Amino acid sequence: MKNFYSNIIKPNPKNLNKIIKILKKDGIISLPTETVYGLAGNAYSKISIRKIFNVKKRSKKNPLIVHYYNLKDAKKDVVLDKRFHKIFNKFGPGPLTFILKKKQSSRINPIACANLKTVGVRFPKNKIIRKILKDLSFPLAMPSANKSSSISPVKATDVAEEFGNKIKIVDGGVSKIGIESTVLNLDGKISILRPGIITSTQLEKILKIKINLKYNQKIIKSPGSLRKHYSPGIPIYLNKKKCPKEFAFITFGFKYPVTRNSFNLSRKSNLNEAAKNLYKFFRLIKNKGYKKIYVVKIPNKGIGFAINDRLKRAAKK
Repeated sequence: MKNFYSNIIKPNPKNLNKIIKILKKDGIISLPTETVYGLAGNAYSKISIRKIFNVKKRSKKNPLIVHYYNLKDAKKDVVLDKRFHKIFNKFGPGPLTFILKKKQSSRINPIACANLKTVGVRFPKNKIIRKILKDLSFPLAMPSANKSSSISPVKATDVAEEFGNKIKIVDGGVSKIGIESTVLNLDGKISILRPGIITSTQLEKILKIKINLKYNQKIIKSPGSLRKHYSPGIPIYLNKKKCPKEFAFITFGFKYPVTRNSFNLSRKSNLNEAAKNLYKFFRLIKNKGYKKIYVVKIPNKGIGFAINDRLKRAAKK
């Protein structure tokens, strides 16, 4: 499909050099990751952080995730304990965000952390953003590249739909995972603040302890914690077996027939495929003009926990 947006650029060396210059001058850029596309800016710059919050229309109480190239860089800003190293050795870099104690000497702008004493830290696996991070002297604060509470973008044109020509977007193709990272709280009692493709079962095997999913946070330490989130802007009805023909029907598995209004997350009942298709279908359904979405019951196991988390938040009124 031809790109009609002049602000979507290919990740060639010439363009990446331009991107790095923009970031060094406190500009913001949309970059691909393995989870979803992000809106990136210098995590040490008050100017960049304010731009991110303003463009997204994001609450200042909702902290950003800070992205690093390696552990050496992260050590300058946060405390990396034994628990962190055990998990990172297995899953890093990848789709996992750690809530860690911020060092007093940290240069991360307090606004990025919602003035908390903790930081959400991630080490992305995507080759494009890793190339950029390697060539920078600062980490990147980077929430998803969408307006707050709306659908996260999984390809460059999704970002352009959200923001038009306001920012440059590096085209890294379709995100491999399609939903946001797992968020693991390592500040005090360990808990998962946002489910993702890396599950509590996987993490429990590493740490040899029970890890609970903590949905309700008195103080928001993690993105994705708001009750209303990931919304296509139309009503969503969950755990439905049937759907009126005039509305969109999101299905899962081979038993559901192919109809004009049906959108099957995975005919093979593959939850990883379902996660990759979820936001894609939300956006497609919205663009087709449907007024309501009905969704069948999704298995609540593995990444299915994360899919159901996104569905429940998207369905909140």
